[in-house]
Amino acid sequence: MFPDPDLELLRKELVNITRRLYQRGLSSGTSGNTSARLPDRPDLVWIKASGRCFGEVEEKDFLLVDLEGNILEGQGRPSKEIRFHLGIYRERPEINAVIHGHSPYATAYATAFGRLPVVTAAAEAGLSRIAVVGYELPGSEELARLVVAAFRDKEVKAAVLMKHGFVTVGPDIRKAYYLADVLEDNARVASLMVQLKAGPE
Repeated sequence: MFPDPDLELLRKELVNITRRLYQRGLSSGTSGNTSARLPDRPDLVWIKASGRCFGEVEEKDFLLVDLEGNILEGQGRPSKEIRFHLGIYRERPEINAVIHGHSPYATAYATAFGRLPVVTAAAEAGLSRIAVVGYELPGSEELARLVVAAFRDKEVKAAVLMKHGFVTVGPDIRKAYYLADVLEDNARVASLMVQLKAGPE
């Protein structure tokens, strides 16, 4: 339907990065979703189809949608979190990629303490601060509203959803992936710091 080489190149990159997220342990099973839009076609978004494992995605597992969620190309249903993906794009025109994964350390820390401090130099440089979103049912309009509200602040590049996972954004899918990796590493270090403080002197 859209014989555009840039669209196809972006979809290949999405497959590559989505598989890397699985390999890095940043999501499990069929949970999580990735999306990206072309900088010069901001009205078009590739988003992972529902029920596809990050580690096994192929090009056919991404659907082309517009910013209203209408499917323009592909088979199946888009991710159930499409509301906050598209909402972020509408609010932040400089963002061209959104990653939602279920990483263990970031999720555990934010759920246990209601916050996630920035404790590593890499996180300080790349994230500056991390938003925490209260729990709402996955895929719900309520969750989408909270996530989009968190990203209205242009300084926010990452948010952790209590009991659920994380969202990172970027000017492209690769940079959003790097931030997801930095976010989880920061959470792991923060968790180790808590353990060390609780241990023997």
